[in-house]
Amino acid sequence: MMLAERGAVVVDADQIAREVVEPGGPAYQPMIDRFGAEIVRPDKTLDRAAIAAQAFAGADALADLNAITHPAIRTVMAERIAAQANTDNVVVVDIPLLAEGGPAAYGLSGVIVVDAPVEVAIQRLVEGRGLGESDARARVAAQASREDRRKLADVVIDNAGSPEDLARQVDDVWRWIETLPGRSG
Repeated sequence: MMLAERGAVVVDADQIAREVVEPGGPAYQPMIDRFGAEIVRPDKTLDRAAIAAQAFAGADALADLNAITHPAIRTVMAERIAAQANTDNVVVVDIPLLAEGGPAAYGLSGVIVVDAPVEVAIQRLVEGRGLGESDARARVAAQASREDRRKLADVVIDNAGSPEDLARQVDDVWRWIETLPGRSG
């Protein structure tokens, strides 16, 4: 993440989502209870693709997935944020589903939304994560709209352009972050 390269401590909700479903994690057994033993690989880890196939196939399954994982993710995120409370570190909380859960729960000083057109997002999921196009479209459709995410933003980064343009925008955002309350400059 470009903000980490500039010195930010990143609390990544996607990474934490992977952690809470690891064997022994707080969401591991509830996931098996809800989605079945077929989501467990021989090494006892959960098969994320098998979970996604079920979860993105219907609203009820997705709601169940969220009800199992989101509380565990929020708890770990809160712990990691609290661990930075007495530091001078810039803490960036990377929450892809912020619009769905609302920013108020996190006590954020500001909200940065990284935005790209839907077709660009789908293409990146297909090429970068190896998803099939229909799976990528289902994931994007299950999320808040671009408009809803942008409404939450104090700053929007347009991620549809070149890497150089993205880097320039991140530099601008870093300067903005340094002006937020609680920053000594």
